[in-house]
Amino acid sequence: MGNSIIARAEHRLYIENKRRRLKNKDFSILSDNCNSGIILHDLGQRFNSPTVNLYFEPADFIKFLKNPQKYLNADPIQTESDKPFPVGKIDDITVFFMHYPDFNNAREQWKKRSARVNFDNLFVMMTDKNGCAYEQIADFDSLPYAHKVIFTHKPYPEFRSACCIKGFENDGEVGVLSDWKPGFLKRRYLDDFDYVSFLNGEIYNFSEFNR
Repeated sequence: MGNSIIARAEHRLYIENKRRRLKNKDFSILSDNCNSGIILHDLGQRFNSPTVNLYFEPADFIKFLKNPQKYLNADPIQTESDKPFPVGKIDDITVFFMHYPDFNNAREQWKKRSARVNFDNLFVMMTDKNGCAYEQIADFDSLPYAHKVIFTHKPYPEFRSACCIKGFENDGEVGVLSDWKPGFLKRRYLDDFDYVSFLNGEIYNFSEFNR
């Protein structure tokens, strides 16, 4: 019990330090899953993008990134699904609104947060989950975004945007990065990535993580 209290107190200080280090403000993150929401919550930043509390499959996310204005200006339409959460079509891509109570709420939040996207201060994140193929990692790496990162389960030193998160080498894909790591300190797998420096514009090439 005592250790748990100490760990929680240390974690509060850890988060406060991240917030102090963050110099960039009014940025947007386009993410293929919930990682951006965790980061924004920890940093106390507004959700200036609709890509929170949901996920895309790899091919659809890359399609979204190739023409984000098209999809951000489109109206989500509910689609039938066997998932236990709302699923929608936005033009020709599918979005899985896994952390929304119903489709109307998901649609409302998508439209509201789409209007906030700051294309002049934009960051892009992806993971090699949901069957992400090598070719899709290469496609992501070639996208014309100055600030982009793809979290992978193994090193890809040939790609400047690939950042290997340790602990998933034998899993075929990176795990749930918002999960807590084992150990005394409260740390997520996502904390292995210095996202504050990334958002401050201080990191552009992640190939060093893969060596």
